[in-house]
Amino acid sequence: MHEPGRTEGQLPAPLPLKERESLAGLLAVGLLSLVVGAGSGLISAAFRLVLARADQLRDAFILWARGEAALGFFAAVLVCAAATALAAWLVRRFSPHASGSGIPHVESVLRRELPPAPAILIPIKFLGGALAMGCGLALGREGPSVQMGATIGNLLGEWCRLGWKNSRVLLAAGAGAGLAAAFNAPVAGAIFVLEELTREFELHTAIAAIGASATAISVSQAILGNAPDFHVGKLADVGGAVRPLFFLFGFIAGCAGVLYCEALLGVMSLAQSLDRRRAGLYAALTGAVVGAVAWLAPGLVGGGDDITQKTLLGTQPLFALAFMFLFRFGFGAVSYATATPGGIFAPMLVLGAQLGLIYGRICQFVFPNLAFEPVGFAVVGMAAFFTGVVRAPLTGIVLATEMTSNVTLLLPMLGACFAAMLAPTLLGCAPIYDSLRELTLQRAGAPVESVGAAEEPVEPRPPRRRFPRFLPLFGFR
Repeated sequence: MHEPGRTEGQLPAPLPLKERESLAGLLAVGLLSLVVGAGSGLISAAFRLVLARADQLRDAFILWARGEAALGFFAAVLVCAAATALAAWLVRRFSPHASGSGIPHVESVLRRELPPAPAILIPIKFLGGALAMGCGLALGREGPSVQMGATIGNLLGEWCRLGWKNSRVLLAAGAGAGLAAAFNAPVAGAIFVLEELTREFELHTAIAAIGASATAISVSQAILGNAPDFHVGKLADVGGAVRPLFFLFGFIAGCAGVLYCEALLGVMSLAQSLDRRRAGLYAALTGAVVGAVAWLAPGLVGGGDDITQKTLLGTQPLFALAFMFLFRFGFGAVSYATATPGGIFAPMLVLGAQLGLIYGRICQFVFPNLAFEPVGFAVVGMAAFFTGVVRAPLTGIVLATEMTSNVTLLLPMLGACFAAMLAPTLLGCAPIYDSLRELTLQRAGAPVESVGAAEEPVEPRPPRRRFPRFLPLFGFR
């Protein structure tokens, strides 16, 4: 057998120069993505260890402060206010792009709307995040991990002189590796790159994202262990009679996601108005409030992993659960508006699990003859609420599955995420990272449309409503 058009014994024609260069670039990017993943996994694991130690120190300090009556109360308020103000000052002074989650900045860089962050971002993100989350703000470790990983990828690409196209691939791969290591969820990290960061399936990016996530998890598990982040008891399969309840729950979670987006953006607007009067004022005031809350009820503050785990056990009373959900709903928005380093993934997982367990308990009361476990709704709620806020359902489904090591709820989770995706879209609410990216560009003085060499013209988006379209019915504009 021989190829048509070629006589037997004749050598195959050499590949065109452009194709050979493309394959060589793919090989280089693939190999370097493993290095990027290892670096992202190392710094993410170190960040998790530092945050765990910071939580221990905060608990010990609050324990001492509660034994000192009024003196301890004021000490808690002052220390938390100072830590939050210092974190905000580090960001303003040395690396403004290190504020908040960092994911909107990464997306802007990938679209060539903003320049990549310099190396100084990594220590500022690391130290600022440790201060902010260590004092008890409701922020997640995944945002700093994603942005630090992206910066590692871009710096390696620049150091190797790969050019923007391949550096962009390494930047995206590093971001996904940071998410994978932050939550011990390698598949979710790779999917997040394609579904949310680049929003396209491009071969080089897909290969690099998978490779970086694989090495990131290998490094982080060598340091932290391979246990899933959350432990859930064995859950039974969901019967057909119960599945419609998951669709309804998904719609509720999607509407709750709309309200969370609006709360987040509204509090950020308030924080900006305060900071115009005096820079850092909002962060200091918020830190003081966090110190007071930590002294009164230590279990309410922090990123929320312990709260999520307790929720997944399903033992909390309904009214206590509802109160904590409402408190954390507002607390997450207030914390993020400080502009200190920290993400919103972990706080969203708390809210999703709590909302799901509340809904499951209510359904258990309303439909006593149906056989299901309310904790199942808590697991599904983690993915559904995430989907309602971020609008990345595949990432949400895989993330919740990997973090709980539970695959029996994939079908109900799929139905709930469908409804959670549909509800905010019908209500005209933009995904949270789109809104945050617009704010990032406005602060940087850059246009919202891409300034890079796009293959197709970007259609300008209509102005974002301050409230979803159903709220004007109640007098909001």
